[in-house]
Amino acid sequence: MHTDLPRSVVVLGSTGSIGTQALDVVARASGSFKAVGLAAGGGRVDLLARQAAEFDVEVVAVGDASAVPALRAALESYGARAAVATTEEVAAWPCDIVLNGITGALGLTSTLVALEAGRTLALANKESLIIGGPLVKRLAKPGQIIPVDSEHSALQQCLWASGPAGYEPEAVRKLIVTASGGPFRGRTRDELADVTPEMAMAHPTWDMGPVITINSATLVNKGLEVIEAHLLFDLPFDRIEVVVHPQSIIHSMVEYVDGSTIAQASPPDMRLPIALALGHPARVPDVARAVDWTKASTWTFEPLDNEAFPAVELARQVGTAGGTAPAVYNAANEVCVDAFRSGTLPFLSIVDTVACVVSEHVVTSADTVGEVLAADAWARARARELTT
Repeated sequence: MHTDLPRSVVVLGSTGSIGTQALDVVARASGSFKAVGLAAGGGRVDLLARQAAEFDVEVVAVGDASAVPALRAALESYGARAAVATTEEVAAWPCDIVLNGITGALGLTSTLVALEAGRTLALANKESLIIGGPLVKRLAKPGQIIPVDSEHSALQQCLWASGPAGYEPEAVRKLIVTASGGPFRGRTRDELADVTPEMAMAHPTWDMGPVITINSATLVNKGLEVIEAHLLFDLPFDRIEVVVHPQSIIHSMVEYVDGSTIAQASPPDMRLPIALALGHPARVPDVARAVDWTKASTWTFEPLDNEAFPAVELARQVGTAGGTAPAVYNAANEVCVDAFRSGTLPFLSIVDTVACVVSEHVVTSADTVGEVLAADAWARARARELTT
């Protein structure tokens, strides 16, 4: 990665929650970063064109080909000079860092393209690593992937802090991934029976997109993060724990063999891990506020209720199985979330249906894109059968 500033950045998923915050970081850190390429799904063409004009990027793309004419017209109306390309072309565009903020399994191709092109990958699209684990890890060079998830950014910061020798796996006893508990923390399984999409969208501490917010309500998101931690840091699942921390100030912790635990603390704001990924190894000054140590506060921790929220334990089983199992878990969940949002699937049936699809799947290797996509397609088809 180049060290000269400004560092050139491509943002994939630029109109989503992560993408808009990433561009906010670029704007705040004047002179540190230069956005050169943007890509989005195509549902918010006007915003994408405005972003292209504001940041004077070189290239833009939309995943939905039918949205290209509208994009071209919007670019012209805003006076943007950006060329229109495909998402894959933007993912491989000459730059220092590609931030993949695409939501869901759709981000896999962009992750692979960026890695193959030799770009440093700021990874917010956890699904691409989870479903394409062996593929992604085989392509990635040491240090090429910088995590953007707040939990994994926290774990990496704690590991960096372990000493001048850097990350030594034998010195780590366990990784502790924190969870806010979502909007339904403390409820029993029976008390979750009548949850509506509006209730699930009311996250107590984070402002995120709809899919991730509902995944946080079911704790599927935390299950995905456990798999991601395993893949990023090469620790077995029995050394990765989840603890509920409602205040979302401690973003994760690392416990060492000598009994010491190092934690990363900051108010819940995704701009901090985004800026750290874009600026790595440097920190970007004043990109987010710090904890105010002059005010009294209380931080609490409690165990995860696996009976009410079985998604994390299911993810452990899926991650341990490996191969195509994580792709099936993720794909079935995406279908179930859509069904829940449309009112055709009860809240509790999201994870129950995912578990059913996972139990029916015959796990195979995930060493090729074809194998991963075939498992993804099968899981989506089966989940649709079960939810319609």
